[in-house]
Order: sequence, then structure tokens, then C-alpha cells
Amino acid sequence: MNPHVNRAVARGIKRLVELQRPDGSWQGEYGGPNFLLPMYVLATYLAGRLPEGEEARAMCRQILSWQNPDGSIGLHESDRGCLFTSALGYVALRLLGSQPGEERLARLRDWMAANGTPLGAAAWGKFFLALCNLYPYRGLVPVLPELWLLPYSVPFHPGRLWCHCRQVYLPMSWLYARRVRAPENELIRALRRELYGRPYEDIDFAGQRLATASPDNRYPASLLLRSLTPALAFCDRHLPGSLRRRAEQEILRHIDYEDEVTGYIDIGPVNSVLNSLVQHFARPGSEQERRSFAALRGYLFRNGDRIGMNGYNSTATWDTAFSVQAIAASGLQEQYPDSLRRAHEFLRANQVLSDPPQHRRYFRHPARGGWPFSDREHGWPITDCTAEGFKSSLLLAGFVDNPLEEHRLRWAVELLLSFQNADGGWATYERRRGGAWLELLNPSQVFADIMIDYSYPECTSACLQALSLARGRFGSRLDTRIERAIRGGRRFLLRSQRAGGGWAGSWAVCFTYGTWFAVSGLLAAGQAADSAPLRRACGYLLEHQNADGGFGEHHQSCRQGRWLRADSTPTQTAWALMTLCRCGLAQSSAARRAAAWLVANQQDDGDWPDEPLLGVFNKTTLIRYDNYRRYFTTRALAEYSKACAGWRVAVA
Repeated sequence: MNPHVNRAVARGIKRLVELQRPDGSWQGEYGGPNFLLPMYVLATYLAGRLPEGEEARAMCRQILSWQNPDGSIGLHESDRGCLFTSALGYVALRLLGSQPGEERLARLRDWMAANGTPLGAAAWGKFFLALCNLYPYRGLVPVLPELWLLPYSVPFHPGRLWCHCRQVYLPMSWLYARRVRAPENELIRALRRELYGRPYEDIDFAGQRLATASPDNRYPASLLLRSLTPALAFCDRHLPGSLRRRAEQEILRHIDYEDEVTGYIDIGPVNSVLNSLVQHFARPGSEQERRSFAALRGYLFRNGDRIGMNGYNSTATWDTAFSVQAIAASGLQEQYPDSLRRAHEFLRANQVLSDPPQHRRYFRHPARGGWPFSDREHGWPITDCTAEGFKSSLLLAGFVDNPLEEHRLRWAVELLLSFQNADGGWATYERRRGGAWLELLNPSQVFADIMIDYSYPECTSACLQALSLARGRFGSRLDTRIERAIRGGRRFLLRSQRAGGGWAGSWAVCFTYGTWFAVSGLLAAGQAADSAPLRRACGYLLEHQNADGGFGEHHQSCRQGRWLRADSTPTQTAWALMTLCRCGLAQSSAARRAAAWLVANQQDDGDWPDEPLLGVFNKTTLIRYDNYRRYFTTRALAEYSKACAGWRVAVA
């Protein structure tokens, strides 16, 4: 065994354990999207809760830190300019007290003017401007609340949409129906002049519904959506007022349900912002409003002298599960019994133990036995988080006095089985409910694949790995279902392999991630390590290894569907190295060079350097996983060391 590699593993695990929180979890910053904090600022302005003093200045510093040299703000850090985020960032800065004459605001304003002004912003940008009385509602594609009154059998019922999509457009439709907007005042009038550079009253906003400037037109509105928009506008004008009032009441029931079953955290920050606004305008001064805005503040984080906003209430379960797996892979479990015990208690405390009440009425999938991305209070289990929670609970069983009970492990397996799609794969929060044609109705212009919950190689792999560990554990009846599910998942992964040999990841950048997951899932499902599909996968990785021995790919790989080479990163190198090791190539020169690159780039404290954002959603927006460079790197080196020593690398 290589002493340098083993020393790197020991230092990496020591550093990882040092970062464990008192509650037993690991979690990190989950920022990156540049629209979240401005949305928060706009919502607090509308509700009379605008941050002041040092908090306001810290938010301004965060927004200005995103600014590109040309003055623009992108969808995420390192992204080219986008009118959606530039306009919301500009308005947020002004609301927080920045002045229009400041040089950086002037550059931001000049960039917007040169690119068509917010008249060309993507739909979410126009909607939030409408809330601030900076864009009239007649210029929006109508968000009809009456759709929620349709029978579920209708193929475009909102309940058939991906949960993140429907939970955003749910409060949007209530706010749209009420035409909620800030009162006009001198600041609003000044912002109108600054944003558009011409008299607000002279602009034909109705003609701008689907007008999208080049920087924002990343996924153009389909012909179907363009054709339907006039019909939506007609319905918006002519549907009976009584029907609208019924729809508003129905939507408010769904919003109240989402707030209550998640402790007002809500599924994510965008719908939390919108739900909070609904509670403010529906019930000003109420307990619901107070709890909404209190929970919304939980998405904020401080980073030095800045305040940003996370994309989830925390990464706790996800980070904890992978940290446990890294410690287990290292073989150093005996050195950290207290750390493992506390991690176990966290995972035990955050498994969901009951289904949401009336879950069918509110289009929720059952939840008992699952793990959310963050914690139990959040209450939305995810397929891969449940799988990783299950796997980690099994790993911890030999190191704690109170391992997770068999009935709770069984609940997790039953939930995983219930999540499987007809195509054999697994999606994220629930089974796929609608046809792929619904993507033709995607109104966002900047996000892809938001309308339904697709099957993903990463989610499918995690579930296959968990189910393979459940074989023979719960009796023959469940075993039959498990085997059938594994066969279906294996077929899905084999069908989704790209012609070049890799798999595209949807939740991280990109082919290193997807290929590592897919290969691991196939191995768990019984695919031979030297089979043709896995040989092709390894060959694909070897074609793209950098000259320095590491691996790196640009985030545009996600949009373009092909590997775009970039500087090596610790995390992407780790994913590639684990793939090679698991396929029996640990002693290849490629694996040796990748391991050497990781060892050479480890810092003195056992950490690895910060790296570009590697998480991604909907193909366009990057997000930070701060701990990926810690547990995946250490785990990869541990697997490499064991494989070189002739040990069997367990995929767990």
C-alpha cells in the first residue's frame, strides 16, 4: 500500500471529523443561484420587513460580489449575464439603500440597457418585477389559478408537475390572481426610469409577454406555449369571478398545507418566498405570516462580511450520509466511535416516521421511512437521500448500541420500491406523473426539464445500491419485489448510457458524476466489472483525463450534452478514480496518476482547495456542495488504497 495515499486518507478523515457539528451532522453552504437573495429582499420590501443597517450592507456586498466585469449578474456565480438576475439584483440593491449614481450600479444598468432592458427578462424576473410594481401584470403570461380546480385526470393538471415546479407556480397563481403589487411611491417611480430608460407609461408591456432577450432565452418558449398564450389571456379576462374566488381558496388550502407539514420551511427557498408573501397579503399580521417569514430567514447564511441565501434549509442528511460512508471506506472507524455514534443519532432522528396527513388530497407521495435532503422537519423525502440514509444506517449498525430497528429499515425499502417509475428508473421526490410533452409548456426560458420528475441515473443508482443491500433481509415476499426492481433499474441504466460510454449527471457537473453513479449502480445490480458497458464507461473517462492526472469538466457540459474539458478539480477526480477502482483498474497508470494528483493537492490541514461550483439543477444553474471536496476525495483515495492492496472495494 502507498504510504502517501494512506497518510492522505488519515489526514482527510481527521479533517472531516473536525467539521462535524454538535448535532452529529455535516452540512455546508448551499449557495450559488443569484436569484435567491434578491427574491428574498423583494419579498421583505413588500411585507414591510426590509433588512436594515449592517444586515442590508452585508446583502449588498453579496449581490455585488456576483457582478461580472461587464456589469451584469448571471444565473449563478461564474455565469454570463442574465437580465432576470441582473434586474432583480439591481432592484434589491436599490431597495437596500444603494444609490443609482454608484459606479457598479451604473455599470449594471448600462448592461441591462444594452441588452434590451428587463422587457427581455425571463418569466420569473418579470413576475417579481410585477410584484414590485415595476412591470404590469398585463405583460405576463397568465398564471391561471383555475387550473387547480380541474379534475386530476386532465393530463396538464398542476398536480402532475414536478413538485418543485408546482410548489412555485402554486403561490404564483394566487399572487397573480390578486394582482399583488407594491404601492407606487417615489422610489418605485425612480426604479421604473432607471430600469427602462424611457417613460413607463409609453411601453407596450402586453406585447412583451414572451419577448425574451438573447442572454435569457436559454430554453425558448415552444410553439405550443406561444399558441396557447392568447387563449390563456382570454380566459384570464373572461372566466367568472366566482370561479376565481373558488380557485384562490383552493390554492390557499394547498399553501397552508405545505406550510404546516414542513414547519413553514417549504420545499425550497423560491416557494418559501412566495408562500410568505401569500400569507402576508392573505392574512396580514397573522401567526401564519410570522411563522412564514421566521422560517424564511433560516435560508440565509453568513459568509464573512456577506449574507447569502441557501438553496435548501440545509444539506445535513446528504452530507452526513456521505461523510459516514467516507469514514467507513477509510477503515478508520475504530478511531472515531463518538463521531459515528453522533452521526447515527442524527440519521435516526431525521428519518421520516409517518406519511403526510391527507397526502393524496394534496398530491404528496407517501413519506414514511424516507430521509429528506436536510432534516425531518422539512418533510420531503427524496429517493437518493433515502437510499444513502439507508446505506449509512447499515454501515453504522456495527458501531452503535442502538442500530436502526428492522421495521424502520423495512419502511425505507418499501418507500424506495414505491418510488420506482415504469421505465425502471427513479426520479427525485415522487413517481413521474405526466407526459414528456408537458415540457413544451415550460414557461421559464432559463431552466430545462422543470415540468415533470424524470428518472435520473444518479437517483436510480443510489436506489439500486440500497436495494442490493436489502436482499434477503425482509423475507421472500419483499425479496421478490426487490429483485424485480433491481432488474428494472439495471435495464434503465444500460439504456441511458451515452454512445461515447458515459452517463450525463443531472445534479452535478456532469459526466464524471453521472458515470460514477451509474457504474456503481450497475455493479450493485450484478453487472460484471469487465462487461462491455463498464469497459466503455472506463474508456470514456480515460479519454478525458487531463495531462496532470486529474479530471475536470466545464459546467456547460450539462447544457451541451458533451464533455467540455476544464481544469482538474478534487471532486471530479475523485468520482473518476472511484469508477476506475470499482471496475478493477486501480493499478492502471490512469488511476495512479489520479490518486497522485489528489495526494499532491491535499492541503496541510487535510482539506482540499476550494473548487468551482459543481452542483447543478435543471441544466443551467450551479450550486455549491462545500463538503464534496472532503468526503469524496478521501473516500476515493481509501478505495484506491484498498484496491491496490487486493481488497474487495465494497460499494456502500
